[in-house]
Amino acid sequence: MKLIVATVKPFKLEEVREALTGIGIRGMMVTEIKGFGAQSGHTEIYRGAEYAVNFVPKIKLEIAVSAALADQAVETIARTARTGKIGDGKIFVLDIEQAMRVRTGETNEDAL
Repeated sequence: MKLIVATVKPFKLEEVREALTGIGIRGMMVTEIKGFGAQSGHTEIYRGAEYAVNFVPKIKLEIAVSAALADQAVETIARTARTGKIGDGKIFVLDIEQAMRVRTGETNEDAL
């Protein structure tokens, strides 16, 4: 089992969700986050004054999948989230040692 952690631009969330649903992924956790990398923030004007915005709004997706589906999920996220501009995001893939569905007690791949 694998845990895919991806950051994407907020306006890409629905498109990524639909693409992942299309390949059979049934669930994900979504968190609104702020961060910076190569994009390093930007400036905004509020009430006539210019402010530096050092942290850029992003969406963090956490998706638990079977190991067999991980590569396809990563490719789907990358293809769907890509705009070709700086700040498109990152994808990390981690091993999951154990999983359990609380309601039924199912474990590991059955819990996904």
